[in-house]
Amino acid sequence: MSAAAPLDLAILLGGMDGGPLEQSMRAALEASALDTAEAARDSGAYARVFLLADRAPVLPVPAGVIVETDAEAGVTPFHYGARLTDWVRRHHVERLATCGAGSAPLLTAADWQALAEALSGTVEPRCVANNRFSADIYALTPASALAQLDPPPATDNAVPRRLWDQHGVELIELPRTVVTQFNLDTPNDLAALALSGRGGPRLLAALRESGVRLDTSRLERAAACFTERTAEVLVAGRVSSVTWNYLERESACRVRVLAEERGMQSAGTDADGTARSILGALIAESGPERVFGTLLPEWCDAAFIDIRPALVHLGIRPSRADRFAADAGLPEAIEDGRLRAIVQAALAAPVPVVLGGHSLVGGVLQLLNQWAWDAKDAREGRA
Repeated sequence: MSAAAPLDLAILLGGMDGGPLEQSMRAALEASALDTAEAARDSGAYARVFLLADRAPVLPVPAGVIVETDAEAGVTPFHYGARLTDWVRRHHVERLATCGAGSAPLLTAADWQALAEALSGTVEPRCVANNRFSADIYALTPASALAQLDPPPATDNAVPRRLWDQHGVELIELPRTVVTQFNLDTPNDLAALALSGRGGPRLLAALRESGVRLDTSRLERAAACFTERTAEVLVAGRVSSVTWNYLERESACRVRVLAEERGMQSAGTDADGTARSILGALIAESGPERVFGTLLPEWCDAAFIDIRPALVHLGIRPSRADRFAADAGLPEAIEDGRLRAIVQAALAAPVPVVLGGHSLVGGVLQLLNQWAWDAKDAREGRA
């Protein structure tokens, strides 16, 4: 295979059904996937653009984009590695790029072209990823290398690292920017996009037309602290050094970081329950009311907390509906009593507390920091 072999893109969409929050997220993910497909198509860097979906999309599909459902492919039940390697085999894919439906809502045609260019110029195996340890977007040559992973990958997160560790595939990481790191995982991610006004046309329309109210007030109050020199912001959870460095450079506030359980999903410590969390231990020892009502206000003026490691530590395994309700600040919709108590305590805290997942302490923070500075400039007449 030559370095000039055609490059094909697969966008994966599926696995999102349930109540109102999940249906709202499904609509946003579908819209994001179609915006992504159109941007990649317009880049001219991809021979074919595929949408691999659990079912046909409701929205009209951009011209030139190939939709293939799991049923049409005959790969059911869905398994990430099986679905992607089957796509490679049946469509004779020589070089691939892939992402989830919500993994690239801010990438433009120029960004997709840059990803393709990072894969060019080599006949040796190479993988280009947005995060070497927990990838949401990656490109690979040759595509057949994916089938060498044993066992087949259950998710996309660890694929680049496993190719590097197990088969010596050259691994290149894209610059970690808000564009490459922002990912749609939970309702808070949608709220951040709604607040910022960024995203593709279909996605922004889906946010406007959503039947679920996206509460941006806590995001606004917490993000405003980024522009205040006297403020201190706590960022907790799976926080990378890149995020910390970004906030040290781009925000005016002091930043308190509690970084723990990086790579939790890739390592599987969430699934087996072995992840350990200082915040989780504090909640277990002192109770959520004391942690959020008394201790937290002594540490910061606002907090952005990836709560997932703490939940694993506490032995709380909430449903997706409960996770979404927790992130959206809707305790009345949470069935798990322990999680409900944590969310209620966080909402009652004297300082704004934003709960979420991994994306909250990554791309969302960068997006909110940019929004906060733009809003401050507008208020002060510097826009």
